[in-house]
Amino acid sequence: MDQGRQVFSVDLLERYATKNRGMITCMAAGNDVIVLGTSKGWIIRHDFGLGNSNDVDLSVGRAGEQSIHKVFVDPGGSHCIATVTGVGGAETFYTHAKWPKPRVLSRLKGLVINAVAWNRQQITEVSTKEIILGTQDGQLFEMAVDEKDKREKYIKFLFELEELPEAFMALQMETANISSGMRYYVMAVTPTRLYSFTGIGTLESVFASYKERAVHFMELPGEIPNSELHFFIKQRRAVHFAWLSGTGIYHGGLNFGAQHSYPNGDENFVENKALLDYSKLSDGTEAVKPGSMALSEYHFLLLIGNKVKVVNRISEQIIEELQFDTTADSVSRGIIGLCSDASAGLFYAYDQNSIFQVSVIDEGRDMWKVYLDLKVYAAALANCRDPLQRDQVYLVQAEAAFTDKEYLRAASFYAKINYVISFEEVTLKFISINEPEALRTFLLRKLDNLSKDDKCQITMISTWATELYLDKINRLLLEDDTAIENRDSEYHSVIQEFRAFMSDCKDVLDEATTMKLLESYGRVEELVYFANLKEQYEIVVHHYIQQGEAKKALDVLQKSSVSDELQYKFAPELIMLDAYETVEAWMANKNLNPRRLITAMMRYSSEPHAKNETHEVIKYLEFCVHRLHNEDPGIHNLLLSLYAKQEDDSALLRFLQCKFGKGRENGPEFFYDPKYALRLCLKEKRTRACVHIYSMMSMHEEAVALALQIDPELAMAEADKVEDDEDLRKKLWLMVAKHVVKQEKGAKRENIRKAIAFLKETDGLLKIEDILPFFPDFALIDDFKEAICSSLEDYNKQIEQLKEEMNDATRGADNIRNDISALTQRYAVIDRDEECGVCKRKILMMTGDFRMAQGYTSAGPLAPFYVFPCGHSFHAQCLITHVTSCAHEEQAEHILDLQKQLTLLGSETRRDINGSRSDEPITNTTTADKLRSELDDAIASECPFCGELMINEITLPFIKPEDSLNSASWDLRPPTNLANQRTISLPV
Repeated sequence: MDQGRQVFSVDLLERYATKNRGMITCMAAGNDVIVLGTSKGWIIRHDFGLGNSNDVDLSVGRAGEQSIHKVFVDPGGSHCIATVTGVGGAETFYTHAKWPKPRVLSRLKGLVINAVAWNRQQITEVSTKEIILGTQDGQLFEMAVDEKDKREKYIKFLFELEELPEAFMALQMETANISSGMRYYVMAVTPTRLYSFTGIGTLESVFASYKERAVHFMELPGEIPNSELHFFIKQRRAVHFAWLSGTGIYHGGLNFGAQHSYPNGDENFVENKALLDYSKLSDGTEAVKPGSMALSEYHFLLLIGNKVKVVNRISEQIIEELQFDTTADSVSRGIIGLCSDASAGLFYAYDQNSIFQVSVIDEGRDMWKVYLDLKVYAAALANCRDPLQRDQVYLVQAEAAFTDKEYLRAASFYAKINYVISFEEVTLKFISINEPEALRTFLLRKLDNLSKDDKCQITMISTWATELYLDKINRLLLEDDTAIENRDSEYHSVIQEFRAFMSDCKDVLDEATTMKLLESYGRVEELVYFANLKEQYEIVVHHYIQQGEAKKALDVLQKSSVSDELQYKFAPELIMLDAYETVEAWMANKNLNPRRLITAMMRYSSEPHAKNETHEVIKYLEFCVHRLHNEDPGIHNLLLSLYAKQEDDSALLRFLQCKFGKGRENGPEFFYDPKYALRLCLKEKRTRACVHIYSMMSMHEEAVALALQIDPELAMAEADKVEDDEDLRKKLWLMVAKHVVKQEKGAKRENIRKAIAFLKETDGLLKIEDILPFFPDFALIDDFKEAICSSLEDYNKQIEQLKEEMNDATRGADNIRNDISALTQRYAVIDRDEECGVCKRKILMMTGDFRMAQGYTSAGPLAPFYVFPCGHSFHAQCLITHVTSCAHEEQAEHILDLQKQLTLLGSETRRDINGSRSDEPITNTTTADKLRSELDDAIASECPFCGELMINEITLPFIKPEDSLNSASWDLRPPTNLANQRTISLPV
């Protein structure tokens, strides 16, 4: 214990605390409230929280001298119980912090109350709930008081000592709510015994149960008149107790979570019981019993004489002696007693006049060392406050284990030390005694305790641990030849541990160094495992291929983190090793570019395969073409070449007939090279395929010629494919016919019959005269009589049909001539009141009232006008103006240009008539008629109110751009000068 620093300190709190109300006889404290009892029957209450004090005279109405025997205050400082003794006997009072006067507890008259047990878990400011009172006669009572009732609610008798009647000197109570009800634990002491009561229910039922069972107690030799019992409260729970007995201080821990049943039915909650003999408090002299005691978390405060000795509860060593300021003017006869304030964490001492405060400075600061000296390492670590203290605890543990040759355990403790011993010292310790296992354990534990910032140290230690693992593995192999075969051997256990280590340290191990280590020790499996961890998949795949394990290699390549480049790199080796698994892996990976696999596929295809064996490359290429819709010409060409090499050409023909680009605009129907396909099929003698390719390349003559070599039916089908070129189609059919005629063998008449039947298949394309040249010159005409007659009848029918068509054309021409003649006689009747559709003036008006349109010949005095079949009529000038305003710009300019030209021609004609010029009048008239005809077509091809011109006006805006200024003038604007306006009221 560090003697240079005090754990407790003593201060004088108040010199004359009784205010001349007598001398202090007893004292109690709770929640910064001190209550004193005096020799003249007064109780004095000091509330340091509120800063006030008051006093109450309990001797009023009692004859003779009265004295306060005991005073008790609850942990909250609100409730107070005091017993007065004197000539008239004993009387007990209750008072509340808010009451001006106390209330006498009449049912306790004559009983001397020595102890009170407060229910700390249930008590409130306004109610005591159930409390237990212990008397001088060895009786226990239950009582409850509510502040609002101004009196006790009840007082019940609970228990009485019968075997050894003694006074109850102190009481403590602890409660807890459990599933089966309220559980009570009561501890009571007499001068010689410590009793414990426990049970579930109510206090009355708990103590009533002891009529049928024995009371559990602890009896110690010796007797002490001032027997005391204290609980230390932490977080509102009692954690340990101490009994000031005649022999020593009996103490222990309290664990209310434990339920250890005794044969008599009691439950004992006391743990780690111990007895501090008083002889340890003196230096060889006669043991002196303390006059009073207080209990802190780690210490006993014992009042011996006028000093307080502070004894460590764990080590039982005196660590301090507290001196009190007893000045000359003090009339004190020495310190009377100690009391504690559990709520405020303070201790008090008092003599006849003064109060002293004992404060705890830091009583737990050296407890780690106390526990360490006692080798209670877990408690020592729990009380350490900095890393240096923890290091010292670990060091003691490590040294002890090292001394006991428990090297693995010592290594674990050494690894936790950061300051008091260096890394090098520890490693040298294990190296010097040749303990690689302990060294490896130390390194591994050290890694666990290092922070992430120590990157260099982590890497070095991890590398060292790797080498130690490898050394261990090799030594196990040398020691046991059967280690590899025995799956339960230590060898396999270490292998698994080493792999787990590499997995944990993969991010801190240097890749190159670790791989060199693994390679130098010949640990190929572990090298592959580490390469897999470091995502060096090329090494992993290469190893599996060397081992012939294609499935494992493919599993690695299928990982999402593996680059597709490795797929292409190892494809040739993998497909030769296991074609089925390789192709399945390729099909599972939709991101592969099949073109880059062509080399591997060609290598595989070049090898001989059994007839019934599934060609894996063809399977993959079909997958690419049909499922992935691959358009790469290289893929299509390769698949076509593999089909061409097969004995059965059905697959090849299906492939050539398939339109892979079907449905795409402006896209090809196939993606293979037709010239390459033709060369390949010619080389492999796939005639039908060649026919199809010729036809596809529009080389129909070659297709038919080749088809005739194998199957005339195929040639006929090819000839029928030509539809848009009648001459070519006829030429192809002639080729087929020539072949058919020349190939037929048998009787002449039979050959002719077959030739005639062939003509019918051409659907009239070929006639008998077309195939006659193919027959020999000595063939008799009689053999063709029927066919020739049939042909002549067909020609006759065609001639008659042509005559009928010519007559129909002549009648149509006559009808057209009659219609043209009738059209010149068309007229329309106009009412005299008919109005112009534009200007709304009468159509039949005099030219004097309306300016005659320029370029038109006047029809007498009337202005020129147009009349449409729908009934609408327009002046010529009005119609021109309306059409030009509605037509688009180019059409309007064309109309105005025609009108201008007509106007100029009209002016020239008038000058010729009125003057002396008359050159080429006929030519000018003809030109005017053409211009007028063009103008009529431009403006009068259809009625402007009934034709497309009116329909197109739907899309035009109501307000034209040129009318924007006029439309803006209609906008409503706020007045600019409201002040000058007047309001006119209109009558309603």
